[in-house]
Amino acid sequence: MGSTSGGEDARDRDEEGRARSARPRDGLGRPLPYGTAGVERQPEGVVRRPQDSVTEAQALLDAGKPFHAHEVFEDAWKSGPEEERTLWRGLAQLAVGLTHAARGNLTGGPRLLGRGAAAVEEWARGTGRWRPYGMDVAGLADWARRLAAEVEETGAAVDARASAPRLR
Repeated sequence: MGSTSGGEDARDRDEEGRARSARPRDGLGRPLPYGTAGVERQPEGVVRRPQDSVTEAQALLDAGKPFHAHEVFEDAWKSGPEEERTLWRGLAQLAVGLTHAARGNLTGGPRLLGRGAAAVEEWARGTGRWRPYGMDVAGLADWARRLAAEVEETGAAVDARASAPRLR
């Protein structure tokens, strides 16, 4: 493990000792050099009503910040009821897939979009809920597969804001 010149652990850690980078981030969650102005990060571990998670994630997607939307979905996945975890995890994968596609990760982006689409569809099939909290699960899965195919066909990064899905 690396250390700074002062002998301290070179990685930022939270109170429980988990690595947490305090480096500023850009709108797609990429770390920037220390001292650079970055985009404000999403607070972690926020418990929201499901409807509020969807609203906040949509605002972040509309702003071209899918990495930040992924963090909102991750909070819902970790704090929500067990029977909805697959839904929220799948939504987080969709947001991270868009993040990677916008960053130019032409393999990981489509792969994560496909995983997310499969997860939300699996959840909807198992529960019979295709419009949870007003979201169009079938439409989201279709969006993800179309975007994955576009990235694979063009071999180019996408614009996160222009490519963002409508959750409702």
